[in-house]
Amino acid sequence: MQHIVNMLSQQAQQQLDQVALKIWRNQAWQCFTWKDFSQQWTLVAKGLISLGHTEQQAVAIMSPNMPEWTIADLGILAARGCVVPIYPTNTVEQSQYIIEDANCQILFVGQEEQIQIGLELLNTGRINTLICFEDSHYTELENVLSWQQLLELGEQQDKQILEQRSERITMNDLATLIYTSGTTGEPKGVMLDHANFAAAFEMHDQRLEVNFDDVSLSFLPLSHVFERAWTYYILYRGASNIYLEDPALIQEALPRSQPTLMCSVPRLYEKIHAAILQKVAAAPKTKQLLFSWAMNIAQQRLLLKQANKTPNTLFTLRFALANKLVLTKLRAIFGPARLLPCSGARLADDINSFFQSLDVPINYGYGMTESTATVSCYSEMQKTIGSIGQPLEALQIKISEQGEILIKGDTVMRGYYNKPQATAETIVDGWLHTGDAGKLDTEGNLVLTERIKELMKTSGGKYIAPQRVEGALIREPLFEQVAIIADARHFVSALIVPAFEALEMHAKQLGIKWQHRNELLENAEIKSLIQARLKQVQTNLARFEQVKQFTLLPREFCMKQGELTPTLKLRRAVIESRFAEQISAMYAEPKTA
Repeated sequence: MQHIVNMLSQQAQQQLDQVALKIWRNQAWQCFTWKDFSQQWTLVAKGLISLGHTEQQAVAIMSPNMPEWTIADLGILAARGCVVPIYPTNTVEQSQYIIEDANCQILFVGQEEQIQIGLELLNTGRINTLICFEDSHYTELENVLSWQQLLELGEQQDKQILEQRSERITMNDLATLIYTSGTTGEPKGVMLDHANFAAAFEMHDQRLEVNFDDVSLSFLPLSHVFERAWTYYILYRGASNIYLEDPALIQEALPRSQPTLMCSVPRLYEKIHAAILQKVAAAPKTKQLLFSWAMNIAQQRLLLKQANKTPNTLFTLRFALANKLVLTKLRAIFGPARLLPCSGARLADDINSFFQSLDVPINYGYGMTESTATVSCYSEMQKTIGSIGQPLEALQIKISEQGEILIKGDTVMRGYYNKPQATAETIVDGWLHTGDAGKLDTEGNLVLTERIKELMKTSGGKYIAPQRVEGALIREPLFEQVAIIADARHFVSALIVPAFEALEMHAKQLGIKWQHRNELLENAEIKSLIQARLKQVQTNLARFEQVKQFTLLPREFCMKQGELTPTLKLRRAVIESRFAEQISAMYAEPKTA
């Protein structure tokens, strides 16, 4: 086992002039070779020492994705520090909690929004030094440094001090504190050490193939364990990383970046799936029939593949035609991608099946911050729809009597920072209690059933898994977001945020006139349309799980209002409080949808 800085130093020596990090800036590519990368992280480490950073002291990073994020990350680790990522969308209060809990004295920030939060934390004495990745006139202020000024400080520092620190680095050193966003309660700092990451690399080497010529597009926030651990891994394997500062621009970035690898959450595939279906619905009847025929052939081929059966000659010819006329064009959305890890939430089976039948290389899996990301994922040979893949070979998995997934292995966290009781409740006799219910099938695949801690109990005593119901409803292209209400209620209801672009298109087709969005949502024909679509997507749900009443909302749930976590999970308590009036109205006069 080796320290991540040592691993990447070896890559830098082998690939000096090859591109390691890359970003599209000012309408051109800005590239950092491996030589640039290693030189800059060394200067960051020396610069931090000049600023008074001590060994194992926590340093925070609050920024959108950019090469400087990773360079700062490696610099902190090289100085034998501990990295504390903060979501760039966090509020001042959320950021302050993390800064104080982790006792960070130095904060790296990215863009104007984060700079303003950093200045407030500096002015109130929560931090001593603010370092800006991007040029800013604020660097004229006391204790505010530009990126370039930090590098210049590093050049002036004696390299011997850094070398002495490097000699004292151990695999038990704390590498990072990652604060879980939490749908309820205050965030908890997950303690991951260098041994956790080294073990994760070894486990992934047994499951995945990542090479020098691979290019990964980083658009999920680096403040989340999924993208961060993946970035470490692909750099350890010698691949290069492209950074996307604004994840909303992912569809523009794909053709320009041409990545072979890309981490994502299911929401991206849900949106692409909905966009494809919407485009097909607006196409001439002949094209709709051609699409349906081609997808039917593709789905049949997937079933044959899953059953290890060889298709006959006639079927092979039909597939070749379907592929040429339709499937190749759909697959082209993802360019040369050959491995697309997907996790962070449930990927609906029908959407998974849709893309697998197109041969889009989605590698669906399951993981947690507390387990250094991956617990299970698909292998190249086995992609069983309905499962979240096979557990990584070096992990022990068992299912408790209550049906909870328990994990033991070298990637399990040390515990929660400053929270011994929470640690003791989560890690019992060495087993990490995930809070997720699941089972192992006959082939050893892990199957997720529900989130134990999120189960809702109706007043009639029925248990509802909200994520399962929401996952069924969100397949409807007219629904952008759905929040289920059921706890202590006598039936299930839903707050639905429509996909407004699609809804407005339908409204025009129906000849409905409106001036404001609220008028559209109150329209009887629109409500009937939503009701009909709701009925269609609930056919596989038990009667007690089905939504009986709904309310259409005029805006999306968002992080700034506190309704979503930074990983886009619903904060149910906040949503129920904020929309209490609408929820009460749904239960005032029970109706059936």
